[in-house]
Amino acid sequence: MGHTVAARGTCCVHGDTGLGKTVAAGQALRLLPGRVRCGGRWPVWRPVCRSCGPRCVKRSGCRRVALPHRARPGRAGPGRAGQALTRALGEPGVLFLDDAQRLTPPLLDYLRQLWDAPGCAAALVLCGVGGERALARASALRSRVLSWHQVGRLEPSQVPRTLTLFHPVWTQADPDDLARADEHRARGHFRTWAKSTSHVYASRERGSVRRVDRELIEQACARLGPYP
Repeated sequence: MGHTVAARGTCCVHGDTGLGKTVAAGQALRLLPGRVRCGGRWPVWRPVCRSCGPRCVKRSGCRRVALPHRARPGRAGPGRAGQALTRALGEPGVLFLDDAQRLTPPLLDYLRQLWDAPGCAAALVLCGVGGERALARASALRSRVLSWHQVGRLEPSQVPRTLTLFHPVWTQADPDDLARADEHRARGHFRTWAKSTSHVYASRERGSVRRVDRELIEQACARLGPYP
C-alpha cells in the first residue's frame, strides 16, 4: 500500500466476504509513513455513493475532498464539479472506494480518466469482494492497476498478533485459548473475530472479571449463533 501511494498509482484489495479487507486497507493507510502535509499525514478521501455512476462519485467526492461549496454539484452542476474534483486530485492524497464490485464499467472508466488527467497526484484504492472481477470488465483501468492485494483467511499463527493489533482487550489472552476458538468457531474469518471482540469487551465491562480466559472467550463465541 505504501508503495502504491508513493507512486501515486492504483491498487485493488480483494478477497472473500468478511475477511477484513476494508479494515486492513484502512489500517494500512493510517500507518503510512509518508510525507506530512499541512500538519497531518496523507489525506484519505472515502466517497460514500448511493449509486454506482460517475455523477454520484463527483457529488460525494467533492464533499469528501472538502471542495468550496460553490464548486459542488448542487450549485454548479456535475460538469463543473468534475473539473473541481480533477483539480483537487492534483494534490497528494488517496481516494478510497469500498465495495468496488458495485462499480459499473462507465464509473471505472471515469476513474481511469481522472487518473489519466495531467497533474493527478493522488492514489486510487479500490476494495471489495470481487473487485478484481469488476476491473476485468474495465480493461483500460485494469491495465493501470499497480498493485493487487488478495486478503485471505487468517492463518492460526497470525491470530494472536492480529487480534492484539485490532483491539487491546486481547493483549493478555492465552494464545492457546485463541487457537482453540479459531479452530472451532472463527476458522480464520476476521469478521467473526471482530464480533467476538465486541462480546468479550462488553462482558468485561459488565462484570468484575478482567482477564480474558477460555471461559469468557467461549461465552462470547456462544453468542455468535449458528452462523458466526
